[in-house]
Amino acid sequence: MTLTAPVPTTPIRRTQAGRTRRERAAWGFIAPAMIAIGLFFALPVIAALLLSLTDFDIYALADLGNLRFVGAQNYERLLTNPLFWGAMRNTLWFSVLGVPLSIAASLLAAVILNDRMVKWRPIWRVMFFAPYVTTLVATAVVWRYLLHTRYGVINWALDGVGLPAVDWLGQPSTSIPAILMFVVWKIFGYNMLIFLAVLQTVPDDLYEAAKIDGAGPWGRFRHVTLPAIGPTMLLVSIISVAGFFQLFAEPYVMTQGGPAQSTVTVLYFMYEEGFKWWNLGSASAVAFVLFLCILAVTLVQLAVARRMERGR
Repeated sequence: MTLTAPVPTTPIRRTQAGRTRRERAAWGFIAPAMIAIGLFFALPVIAALLLSLTDFDIYALADLGNLRFVGAQNYERLLTNPLFWGAMRNTLWFSVLGVPLSIAASLLAAVILNDRMVKWRPIWRVMFFAPYVTTLVATAVVWRYLLHTRYGVINWALDGVGLPAVDWLGQPSTSIPAILMFVVWKIFGYNMLIFLAVLQTVPDDLYEAAKIDGAGPWGRFRHVTLPAIGPTMLLVSIISVAGFFQLFAEPYVMTQGGPAQSTVTVLYFMYEEGFKWWNLGSASAVAFVLFLCILAVTLVQLAVARRMERGR
């Protein structure tokens, strides 16, 4: 006589039913965010792509009967337009110089303000974060006076150490560094708060162990702090790259794209195409090219981060 163990069908069904309920609940929780992403991200991207394939201009705004499908003509004109390539070059300069500079300033400020030896840390944090929440136009006007050739504080300081005054916003060679100083000052407080949040999660035991092993301040920063904040560093770099690629208001307020179009960025070029010359089809093509550039750089950053993670 053989005995056969009963098949536990009921617990399996209950487990599957519970998993299904959890999945439905999860979809219910993320549904509002997915709908918002679809409405405010995916839909505009698709609309920009479709619009970039047309000659949508001021005549089409008056009567949609004037709208024509032109295929890739807008993209062909962009690739042969020297103003577009100049804007791309300026944007790359802003990104290549501005992203490392802003991240370094943010991380340095966060490391200093995370030290318990620093007094009045909350006050310093508020002071450093204040530029980020102040009005961009107002601060840009103030910085125009700071950079003024005759009355600016920066040139007054240069004169104090025997250096000649610099026409910061009037020369193509100094206009990008001048705007970069303002942009880094304006945004570094935001990244500083992110770094401060992650630095406070690093256990003190790791620093104590590194100190016992003979590591100095630089050794502890290199072998303890940097590995601990690696994912956050990747996040900040992606946010910073996207921000510098979309630089618009700062050059618009401070230099109007000058001198000699040395501060015209891709977004500024798109603004002029769309709202100055009313070539909305061409402006949509610029927007889609900018989207592809940011997406490509982000994918490269993620690939480099994965490779560095595997190499550890």
